[in-house]
Formats: sequence, structure tokens, C-alpha cells
Amino acid sequence: MLQDYERKRLATLRQLNLLDTSPSESFDRITRMASKLFDLPIAAVSLTDQDRQWFKSRIGVEHIEIPRFKACCGEVADTADLLVVPDLLQSTQYQDSVLAESGVRFYAGAPLTTRDGYTLGSMCVLGNEPRQITEDERALLQDMAAMVMDQIELQHAFGRVDPVTGLPNRNQFIEDIEDLKRDKSGLRYALHVDLFDENQIRSLQRVVGLPSLDNLAREVADYLKQRLQNRERLYYIGGCEYLYLLDGNDEDINDKAQALWQLVSDVVLDESSPLLHTPVIGIAPFELSDAVGADIIRTVHSASQDARHTGEDVVLYSQQLDAEHRRRFTILHDFRQALDSDNQLYLHFQPRLNLSNNKCQSVEALIRWQHPTLGVISPAEFVPLVENTSLVREMTDWVLQRCIEQINLWHQQGCSLQIAMNISGSNLDEAGFAQRILSALQEAGIETRWFELELTESAIVSHSKQAMKQLQALADAGVSIAIDDFGTGYNTLTYLQEVPAHVVKIDRAFVFNLEQGPRNQAIVNAMVNMAQKLGYRVVAEGVESEQSCEYLRTIGCDEIQGYWYSKPSPANECCALATN
Repeated sequence: MLQDYERKRLATLRQLNLLDTSPSESFDRITRMASKLFDLPIAAVSLTDQDRQWFKSRIGVEHIEIPRFKACCGEVADTADLLVVPDLLQSTQYQDSVLAESGVRFYAGAPLTTRDGYTLGSMCVLGNEPRQITEDERALLQDMAAMVMDQIELQHAFGRVDPVTGLPNRNQFIEDIEDLKRDKSGLRYALHVDLFDENQIRSLQRVVGLPSLDNLAREVADYLKQRLQNRERLYYIGGCEYLYLLDGNDEDINDKAQALWQLVSDVVLDESSPLLHTPVIGIAPFELSDAVGADIIRTVHSASQDARHTGEDVVLYSQQLDAEHRRRFTILHDFRQALDSDNQLYLHFQPRLNLSNNKCQSVEALIRWQHPTLGVISPAEFVPLVENTSLVREMTDWVLQRCIEQINLWHQQGCSLQIAMNISGSNLDEAGFAQRILSALQEAGIETRWFELELTESAIVSHSKQAMKQLQALADAGVSIAIDDFGTGYNTLTYLQEVPAHVVKIDRAFVFNLEQGPRNQAIVNAMVNMAQKLGYRVVAEGVESEQSCEYLRTIGCDEIQGYWYSKPSPANECCALATN
């Protein structure tokens, strides 16, 4: 942890471009003031490099750097605390230091700390005689260190003005919030203006390039500066996104936000933009007394994203929606750890009943997650999230290995069960996915007939010809392919002619109320007949009553799956069903 801090601290120091630069009057003015106020001959702005103390400004000392080893300023950088050494010769740590050998007896230094918490060095005063320091002098030295940091941030990397738009940036916003907290209290509102959605921004970058995007940001900034009254409260936070800070009350804030939205909507963009801007505004209320600038930016951005998703122009921040977004983030963040854990992820298996012999010959593997703090997370919640990330490959591989292990274990127990495993459409776009499946089965000594892959018809329809080739390779090798949620898509008849599948699983939406009327029965009957005439084996999902089961038996459906026969259960319970 300390090594990581030191690495980041040095990176911050170098980013500021202060080391080995020419003297600066703005810093020299501070050191001269420090020397006079403390009535001491030596004062310096000392920066702690990897192995040296380099003086950006100094008075009363000739050399511009000293070794970091046994340097008082080095201890200030390490501890981030004010350091006072009344007499270096009486200090076991510093009595043989470079400073002590040069005649220095007294040292006091206050840390130069960035807003990110990295201590760059110290504002220090030194004397040739032993000395004590009062509480007032401690406070004064710390104030002078703050003045040095203000000068550093003003002149260097931690700028407060966006160079493209000329507007204050997010760093200035965060600082302004802190300043407001010192002098004022009460309710404030942050408004986040998002000019384009993410897809439009990507299209703009690709079509017109970053310079044209900068021109658009500048154009809108100039337009808003001309029309808004509180110009000092408008900020640019990048990506054609703006922040507007307002006083107000619950009665008029929505009217003000709507007026701002209309103002932004009316802007006429440069002809170089091939897209229409689609602005949305998010509103986040906050109390100054406990406000944190970075949190305000996050919450107001969340509100504008809610506006995008709902199709509204202006949306007030919702704690509930934000909590849902943060939960989704937590789930994705923690899923990788779950994959590496031995006790979070596990499989349950839902049996299928063969209606011709009343035996269980196949089960569907279903992933489950017991999160250490969130408890049981439904696969309906986490699987769709994972499927939209690169983690989908690792999740599929995890399930594949557990299925292979279970097939082997069942066969050792004399239990002959085929396992059906769900895959995502994005798996089919992975190079070598089919070969990966076949190699894993071969290495485990499992015949392909004991393995089935399920994927939804929407996943099939939305993927490439390469995906179809992978399915064909798996089918040619003897792996059964099942189309899940059959009947819910728009291109059912079309893809039935193209997909190398063996099984169709009629979606539970058609089966759930099967016994309640002839209309539902007629639809299911037609689906079973059509699929079987095309050569598919038919499984009805969501069977929850004996009446539904018997109807499906009478129309010749091959298999059923649902709570009436068995809920998803641990592996040993499935094996018991298969041997009965």
C-alpha cells in the first residue's frame, strides 16, 4: 500500500512539471514572507523527489537540492504532517544529517498536499539556533503551505478552466462547493446538461473527429454564457456535458430546468455536425452543509442518464433508481471475485420429464449466486448484466467445467443424465468457441450425446453467419442444440430453416395457463405439430399443473419441464429422479 502511494505521489509530482524548473517570483514571494514572519534566515518550498529534496524556491541557502535520506522534508512527505525539530543536534534521527552538518539547528515544515491526498513536499523555515514554535506559528506555517498549493494548482496541472470552452471545469466545481460550504448553508441544485447520447458522441468522433467535437462544445458554451445570468455558475465537465449550479426551491426548480432545456434545444449547431443534438437535463438537490462535489457530479449525471432511458427531457435525481444502478455496478464488480471463489457460485439442475416413458433423461443446468453481503442474487438479475460484458466468456467456462464434472460424477454413480447448458449469443461470436466446447468434452472423456447447448431465439437471430457456423460445427460433432423461449421472437419460421437445432423449448408464456381455455391449447398444439414435422424434439417449459401435463401428453409433446414435475434442485436430488 505504501509503495503504491509513493508511486502515485511521484507520478503526481512529475505531472505538475515543477522539478528542475526556473525560479518563480510567485513562489519566491511566499518564501520571503515566511522568512520575515518567522524571523528566520532560511525558508524554502521543498519538493520530495524519489531520492532528493529539490527546492522550487529558497532563501538563505545556496544549494538547490539535498539528499532525501535523513532530510526533514522527506519525513513531512512520508507522514503528511507538520514537523517541528527544535534542535537537530539533539535529534537522534537528524543530528548527522546534511542540514545539521551545514549548521542548521531548527526546522519546521508543513506538508504541501494535493486535493487527491498526495504530499509533494513541504513549506519549511529553518534557523541556525535552537528554537520552539507557538500554536499561532504552526497555524501560520500551514496557511503558507496552503498558499503554495494554491499557486501550484493555479499555474500547473490542476487547472480550473477548461481550455476548449473557457468555462470552469469539474475541479473548479468541486472547489466552489467547498468554498460555498464555508460561508453559506441551505439547499442548492445542480443541473447536468447532456447534449448527446453516448451513441451520438461515438458517431461524432468517428465522422467528424475530436476537433469538430471540441468546436461544438465551445459553440454551446458561448451560447449559454451569453444567455445565462449566473455565468460564474456554469461549468464544463467534458463530452459536451455542462453543469449549472442554482439556488432555488422545490416550486420553481423544475421550471428553471425546463427553461434551460428549451434554451439548449434551440441552439443552432455548426454545419459540421451531421447529427441533431438531443439534450436532456438531470437535477440533483443537495444541502451545502454535507455536500461533496464529486458525489454531486455523480448523482446529477445519474439523473440525466435516467432521462435518457425514460425518454423525458428533465428528470429529478431518484435515490431509488440510483441505488438500483449502484447495485448493478456492485454485482458486475463482484462477479469476477465470485468466479474465483469456492463458495459463491453453484449449479442447480431442473429435470425434464420424457412423456413417452415417464423418465427423467435430461436436466438443465442453472447457475446460482450466494453473494457474501447481498445474499442470494437471482440469475434473472445478474446473468443479463454479465452477458453484456467480457465476463460472459468466463461465466460460460465456469458453468461448462461444472457440468462436465457433474456428468462424470453421475456416470460413476450409474446415473445416465444429459445436461443442457445455457449459452449467450455473444459466446457464438468468440473465436474458437465451438472448438473450446468440443475440446473440453474430449479431454474429460465425455461423449457429445450427453451434452446439450441452449440459447434463445433472439440470441440466434441477432448474431452473425460466423455464429451459425459455430452452431453447425457443434451439431456435426453430436452436441444437441436447443432453441429456448421458442415462440417469443419475430423471425421464428425464418430461422427454423437455418439453425442446426435438435430441440425447441416452447416458452412458458404459452404453457402457463394451458388448462384455462381452448385458445391457448390450440396455439400450443400448432407449435408442437409444426416443430415436430420439421424434425425437432419439443419440450414444453413452465408446466405447473397435472392438467397441463396431461394435455401436452395427449397432443404428443415429447418432454415437459416445470415446477409441477420438479423445481431446480441440487445434483443428488436429480440423480434420484433419474434412477426411480
